[in-house]
Amino acid sequence: MDFEEADILLVEDNPTDAELTMRALKRKNLANQVVWVKDGAEALEFIFATGQFAHRDVENFPKLILLDLRMPKVDGLEVLQKIKADERTSRIPVVVLTSSQEDRDIVESYKLGVNSYVSKPVEFDDFIEAVSTLGFYWMLINNPP
Repeated sequence: MDFEEADILLVEDNPTDAELTMRALKRKNLANQVVWVKDGAEALEFIFATGQFAHRDVENFPKLILLDLRMPKVDGLEVLQKIKADERTSRIPVVVLTSSQEDRDIVESYKLGVNSYVSKPVEFDDFIEAVSTLGFYWMLINNPP
């Protein structure tokens, strides 16, 4: 994977959920340029081209970030806050894709500027359909600034 050309940054600590998400994106031919990072710390390194991603062009941002909330090292809300607080990254669409349906997580995500909040469906087919649809919308239908 060429890290310079990531269209979608998938931030997910669960390998099974990451695989299902990639499979769903592939159904809409959107999986070619997906970079998967396993926690919030890696996400911030990728986005801001630091640490293991220091070689990356910091101005070459992903077109979409799919962000889990419950992760080790740095949680998704902190990642979201840092993305939206930085002028360089504040316009990147961020979709929270999480198992949490807690009102406080939803409210806090929107306060921090999330573009969409999607609770992961439990059923396999529903999960695949939800991720396929959101990937299709954000990558092909939506017109970003």
